[in-house]
Amino acid sequence: MTSAFGRLSCRPLLAGFAGVAAAGLVAACGSGGTASAAGSSAGGQQAVNGMTVSARMVTGVGTVLTDQSGKTLYTPQQEADGAIKCIGSCLSFWFPVTAGKGAAPHAASDVTGKLAVIQRPDGGGSQLTYDGKPLYTFRLDTGPGQAHGNNFSDHFGSQSFTWHAVTASGGAATSGQPGSAPSYSYPSGSSGGY
Repeated sequence: MTSAFGRLSCRPLLAGFAGVAAAGLVAACGSGGTASAAGSSAGGQQAVNGMTVSARMVTGVGTVLTDQSGKTLYTPQQEADGAIKCIGSCLSFWFPVTAGKGAAPHAASDVTGKLAVIQRPDGGGSQLTYDGKPLYTFRLDTGPGQAHGNNFSDHFGSQSFTWHAVTASGGAATSGQPGSAPSYSYPSGSSGGY
């Protein structure tokens, strides 16, 4: 599939995930603006003002961190050191969990790691971190209990990412849901995302 946003190449997807992914990809390729998700503020970013991060059991993945709406929280391996690299077109599918000015994020009692905020390098405000790792939600997760972004690989220009759901203990979930990680790639200089 080719769009004005660049070339898309995918490894085979499982049948159950293919429908969800296709719907999301068609919607994303058809939109010229920034992505937004249910429960998100403009631009797809979620404000943390008073938000409590919790833990939830997700079938096939384990106990993962979730936002106040129950959506799974992710971090890419490439940002393990806390340096944000998901900028520009990456933000069309991965939504930074942002903190409102002066907001203090809260962790539920089942969350043992440290929540904090860091400044995004692209002027996108403060982003929530867990044990120093920046947190995101994923466009294809449409509700609680989903982890379609776990073990997900994608490429934006020259930057590659491998995403994992963040466990309550702070590590990356290693089990896959739906069991096989899709991979998306965009040529250097592509102006759009998915």
